[in-house]
Amino acid sequence: MRRLAALVCLLVPLLIAVPARAAATPIQVYGSWHCGNDACIWGAVRDVSEFDQKNHWLIDRGDGRPSVNVVVLSFVHPVKLLHKTTDAQTLDGVPRGMTADIVNYFKSRGIRVMLSIGGITYTDAWNAALAENAAQFGRNAAEVAQRLGVGIEIDYEENSGADLAGLQSFIDAYRAVLPYDATGANQAARLTIDLAAGDRWLIDIGRKATADWLRTTAPVLDYANAMVPARQPSASAAIANWQEHLDGKATYAPPIPPLAPAKFTGSLYIAEGNKVLPECTGFGASLQNTTGTFVQTAAPNGAGTSSGLLGYMFWAAERPSTRGVTTLPPNTCEGGVGGGATAYSIPIPMPALRQS
Repeated sequence: MRRLAALVCLLVPLLIAVPARAAATPIQVYGSWHCGNDACIWGAVRDVSEFDQKNHWLIDRGDGRPSVNVVVLSFVHPVKLLHKTTDAQTLDGVPRGMTADIVNYFKSRGIRVMLSIGGITYTDAWNAALAENAAQFGRNAAEVAQRLGVGIEIDYEENSGADLAGLQSFIDAYRAVLPYDATGANQAARLTIDLAAGDRWLIDIGRKATADWLRTTAPVLDYANAMVPARQPSASAAIANWQEHLDGKATYAPPIPPLAPAKFTGSLYIAEGNKVLPECTGFGASLQNTTGTFVQTAAPNGAGTSSGLLGYMFWAAERPSTRGVTTLPPNTCEGGVGGGATAYSIPIPMPALRQS
C-alpha cells in the first residue's frame, strides 16, 4: 500500500492541467526620452563634459555598460524643421543643443539615437507643418536623419481631427528617401511613432498607424511607443493599457485592429512631479520589474506571431520640466533603469528587431 500511495503521489501532479505560458522573449528596445537641461527645448549647445556630468548614468550603469540601448532627443519643432529655421534656439531647423557631439556621445557607446518631432506642446505646429507642405516636411526630416545618423520619432499628439492624409504624405516622403530597413543597419531609416498608453486617446492616429503602418506583413514604420499615461500607473493599469493595443477595439466605429506585440514598446515614468521613483532608483521595486513577465510573454491576439512586446521606454532623462524632480545627480537612474538593463540582459547595441 505504501508503494501504491507513493506512486499515486508521483502521478497526480502530472494529471493536473497547468495553464500554458509563452516562453519569455528577450527585450530588444530599452531606452529613454531625453529632454536636455531646458524642459525639452534643447535650445543651447552643450559642452560634452558638462553634459556627461549630468547624464553619465545613461552610458554607465555602474560597471561601464550603458543603462539603455536607445536615447530619443526630445523635441524638434515641426514648423521650424519644415522652414529650416535659424534663430536663437534653432540651427537649420534643428534645436541647437542636438549636435553631432551629443549624438556621438551616445553612439560611441553603442547607444542608438533618435530625434523626436513634436510632443504635446507642438501639436499645433504639427498641424501647421502638415497643412503647409507635408512632403517637404518629411524630406527635411530624412535629411536631418542622414546628416546626424539618427532615427526619427513621430510624436503627433492631435487627439481630434488629426491630419492623417498629411501624415501619410510625410511618411511617404521620408520613406522615398530612406526605405524601410528590417535589419536596422541604416540608423537613419529607423522611423517610429508614439501612440497613446492604450487605445482610448489619439484614436484616429492609433487606428491609422495600426491598420496601415505597423503591420508585420507590410511594415512602413519600425514600431510604436505606447506613451506614458497622465501619471505613473500601477502594474495592473500599465498592463491593461498595453493589452488594449494587443486586442484592438472591435466595438469602435470604425474599429481599431489589434497590434502585433513585436510592433510596440510600453512606457513608464522615471521622473514625475516631486517624486523620486523606483523606476529610476531601484529595479527591485520598479514597474519594469513587476511588469516584466507580461512584457516578455504577452501573446498576439489577431496580429503578429511572436509573443512579447519589444521592450520599454522611459520618460524622461535630465529635465523634462522646469519644476519637480529630474534625473540630475543625485537622482540618477543606474539603479532602476540600469538595474533593469542588467536583469534583462539588454543587448547593446540594439539588435535587428523581430519582424513578426
